[in-house]
Amino acid sequence: MTSHRSSNSKFPNINGWKQARPRHSLGYNVRHALRTTIICVVCAAFAFVGTAAAAAYIDLNSTVVNNTVKVISQSTATPTVIDPNAGQPIQFALLGQDTREGDSNASLGGDDGTSTENHMADTTMVVQISADRSWVNIVSIPRDSIVSVPSCQTTNGTIPAQYNIMFNSIFSTAYQQGGDLSSAASCTMAAINALTGLDLQQFIVVDFQGLRDMIDAIGGVDLCIATDTTDSYTGLTLSRGLQHLDGTQATQYARMRHGTGTDGSDIMRTTRQQYLIKELFKQAMQKNLFTQVDQLYQLAKSALNSLNISTGLADTATLAGLAMSMKDMDTSHIYARTIPVTAAPYDQNRVVWSSDADAVWAKLRENQPLTESTDESTDTSSESADANGTDASTESSESSASTDTSTEADTASSDAASSTSSIDPTTGLITDAQGNLIDPATGGIVDPDDGIIRDAVTGQYIGIADRYLNATVCAVPAQD
Repeated sequence: MTSHRSSNSKFPNINGWKQARPRHSLGYNVRHALRTTIICVVCAAFAFVGTAAAAAYIDLNSTVVNNTVKVISQSTATPTVIDPNAGQPIQFALLGQDTREGDSNASLGGDDGTSTENHMADTTMVVQISADRSWVNIVSIPRDSIVSVPSCQTTNGTIPAQYNIMFNSIFSTAYQQGGDLSSAASCTMAAINALTGLDLQQFIVVDFQGLRDMIDAIGGVDLCIATDTTDSYTGLTLSRGLQHLDGTQATQYARMRHGTGTDGSDIMRTTRQQYLIKELFKQAMQKNLFTQVDQLYQLAKSALNSLNISTGLADTATLAGLAMSMKDMDTSHIYARTIPVTAAPYDQNRVVWSSDADAVWAKLRENQPLTESTDESTDTSSESADANGTDASTESSESSASTDTSTEADTASSDAASSTSSIDPTTGLITDAQGNLIDPATGGIVDPDDGIIRDAVTGQYIGIADRYLNATVCAVPAQD
């Protein structure tokens, strides 16, 4: 076949068509070939990364979709879909499902021979994330709380109003009636709304195995153990001091109610659960997971496999956006506490919410952090909070200046909480005039031996002073 480059003079030499091809030097040709190779490699790399990212996204999204749980609305209103970039507070119910289904859940829960179908809410927390992502509120509801709740719609009919029942039975009754997690979680969330005046529309449910897997995915968790602990029920043995726990150990620590290191109460257990969640969050934030793509992927996959998420929150882009919006949050601004309770008058093994409970829920309704250390607290003319977080401005005007109705601890903790300048920068606590350690976030009195925070009036457990515990018992250096 003849060349199209003809030397026939009949054709004009248009645009150099008839010119001979340039003869470049060897150096030029080598550089040209190298440049072409580099471009091809870069394009291939981008294609590979893009394909891998797409595959990872599809994989994670598939996991989210498979674990999505429908919200059964108790009204005609349609639950809203969370937008992490809307500049709005985000709140949801975090439910720990107590089930013995499967070998892992049975071993972690301490299988006692009860039916594997006995689904109950072992843990219930209300989680609220501020609009500017600068703080997080976590409020625990004791499972042994005696409450009365309105009727609830399930997948399989309506449950009538219930009176003077244990809070955790709401979950199991709805599961039994509806036959699914959607009914159990939706009715529990509806009960929370009725009891607190909140408007929760989303929930996340996790079981024993799921919590264990998430902890293992970040390589375990460091916890400060305040006292030597032996739990013959699960076989857990821990020595006082800083301990690195794997997922199984940490889950057993958070759930134990037997042996040493615990008084057997559900209230004390909730304080350990709060402490575990706060430490998990801190340690996950300290890991530079965004430069460790494989570990980030494994953590995300493990977490999403472990959680059952309601429809308005179960979206991969939503969850990723929420995580990114919180990546710079100061972890000392995670405020956790148990709702104030007192012993039930007819059963000392059960509790009822105290008169101070609504002051806690009021802060969540008004999207305020659960702390008394506000800028306004030093202004004597502004509203102040008493030792238990209640609004004291009205009470003080009605009771003149009488102090004989308050305990010495109440007055000391209230005075201490009003002075933010006296907060110890290492422990985060205040020492009052009587030498008591006061938690400024709750006004509770802190036990110097184990960091447990007790309500100044009722003496009930309301949390753990994690900064104090880490700094004094385990000498853990503060994180910048």
